Amino acid sequence: MRTTVTTVLLALSLGAACTIERTAGSEARPAWLTALIEDLEAEPVANPPALIARYEYQGRTVYYLPPRCCDIPSNVYDDGGAILCHADGGIGGDGDGRCPDFFSARKNGAVIWRDTRGSK
Repeated sequence: MRTTVTTVLLALSLGAACTIERTAGSEARPAWLTALIEDLEAEPVANPPALIARYEYQGRTVYYLPPRCCDIPSNVYDDGGAILCHADGGIGGDGDGRCPDFFSARKNGAVIWRDTRGSK
């Protein structure tokens, strides 16, 4: 009986690990977000260094990756990892116009990841 329970718990844990990563603060990260962070960490350090913030926007959780240089726009991702809009940045600096109220309407922000490479 004990072996069966342990096996079931192990199987459930491994299944959950495929889609969600637990971080130090008991915060769950979607797999796509973990992959995005790994991609950012594989690139040279941006100027300014990259960060990802989580907000509530239009009744849902979104993730904001600010513009990182020059004409690179920001990305606002939905909880599934799809880009909703480019809130700012780009050639004109104003994003793509698909979420013009992002900065005034977002709330409950928290930085959930920051590139600390090169920080002293």
